[in-house]
Amino acid sequence: MGALTLEQIEREVCDWKRFKNRKSVGSYAGLTGGVSASGDYHCDLSITKAGNVRLRTALIELAWRWVFHQPESKLVKRWRKVLLDRRTHKRARKRAIIALSRTLFVELWRWKTGRRKVEDLGWIMVAEPNANN
Repeated sequence: MGALTLEQIEREVCDWKRFKNRKSVGSYAGLTGGVSASGDYHCDLSITKAGNVRLRTALIELAWRWVFHQPESKLVKRWRKVLLDRRTHKRARKRAIIALSRTLFVELWRWKTGRRKVEDLGWIMVAEPNANN
């Protein structure tokens, strides 16, 4: 992911331990889907965009780079057919990259809070992260 991107995400999040669960992580970034519902009526909407704009932008950029620099990660394998097929509709690729960036942010949170190790996530580390992270 690159040192600058990681630093940008770190500065936007500030304290990783303030999130209690994965849903709150996705909500903070504004990468969750909206819902319009009343009685029997239910309609799924686009992402809410109610979260941190700078963080959301950085995560989407990171997700696109992740597809090409971490092709063997579990996340990319899950969305590879949609993201790398030129015949796939642009809207489907956008949905897939949002899903990938949300899941990537949740995994990043799990890594930063010590819930998972890099080996468990299937990431390839080019350089060791700083000892203070």
